[in-house]
Amino acid sequence: MLMPYRPEPYMDFSQPEPRQKMLAALKDVRARLGRTYPLRIGEKRIETDKKISSLMPAEHKTVVGYVSKASQDHAQQAIEVASATFKTWSRVEPETRARVLFKAAAIMRRRVYELSAWMCFEESKGWLEAYADTCEAIDFLEFYGREAIRLGGPQAVTPFPGEDNELRYIPLGVGLVIPPWNFPLAITCGMTSATIVTGNTCVLKPASAAPVIAAIMCEIFEEAGLPPGVINYLPGSGGEIGDYLVEHPQTRFVAFTGSMDVGLGIYERCGKVAKGQIWLKRAILEMGGKDCIVVDETADVEAAAEAAVFSAFGFQGQKCSACSRLIAHQDIYDALLEKVVERVHGRRHRREGL
Repeated sequence: MLMPYRPEPYMDFSQPEPRQKMLAALKDVRARLGRTYPLRIGEKRIETDKKISSLMPAEHKTVVGYVSKASQDHAQQAIEVASATFKTWSRVEPETRARVLFKAAAIMRRRVYELSAWMCFEESKGWLEAYADTCEAIDFLEFYGREAIRLGGPQAVTPFPGEDNELRYIPLGVGLVIPPWNFPLAITCGMTSATIVTGNTCVLKPASAAPVIAAIMCEIFEEAGLPPGVINYLPGSGGEIGDYLVEHPQTRFVAFTGSMDVGLGIYERCGKVAKGQIWLKRAILEMGGKDCIVVDETADVEAAAEAAVFSAFGFQGQKCSACSRLIAHQDIYDALLEKVVERVHGRRHRREGL
């Protein structure tokens, strides 16, 4: 029996034990930088002459890894393998598919410091931001697995005399997953796990700035027992393989998180029926946000100011969940504003060494 879902807890890195574990993980990962990662198409591991160099943003001389770069021929192979695998994977029981996610979550939980350390290098994330990214990936696996079990069988319908009605959710086919660079494990894992636990197969085109952590995620799914061909790992440029995969007649849906310009282009391409396409493609697009924090007159002003500044400027604000509007009740507006300004200046002074 599954325990009720609960979010993965964060660590307090001011405490000695989590701090030492993170330092050890960073040392271990640094020793493994610079490795080469192949394409993953079904059972094949393909090394290509062209490579994507994943560089540490805070120190470009540090190479996190070299990732094989896919061509259109590889894209075609990946679509064909994913289409063939769909015929069997779509018939696997939802609970069996969910168990793969639960196993992957257990592996990530055991490797939480290591995975976080990879993102400290590949995205130059701070420790807490990186750790939270890994925790969110685990949350997706645990939550989506439970939802797949809940929604996998017959669903309730309104009874009508003389009729025998039934409602079931069915897999669609091959999904193209295009995640962003700024949450390279959490969002990549969320979009991918949602695709496969519902019985679809996947072509994963990771962000070119963050392909290594996505490759490690694919290794974890393999270790968890996911059959070959359910996830096909295909790094490459948007111009060479991205548009090709979006427009391919065997692509059933596209899940994308990123910029509005790219998302609108995907939406437009999905709306055109390609030769040989027998369905209307679906597009799931997340293109940023305009997030606010609302503070009423009963709130802890100190806590609200701290949360607002951390949300707005943590990871340099390079996330769609960053607070961009602070809406405060008039009774505490001035006090809150003063405390936010104090904290922003304090952060700037610490950064500049003033």
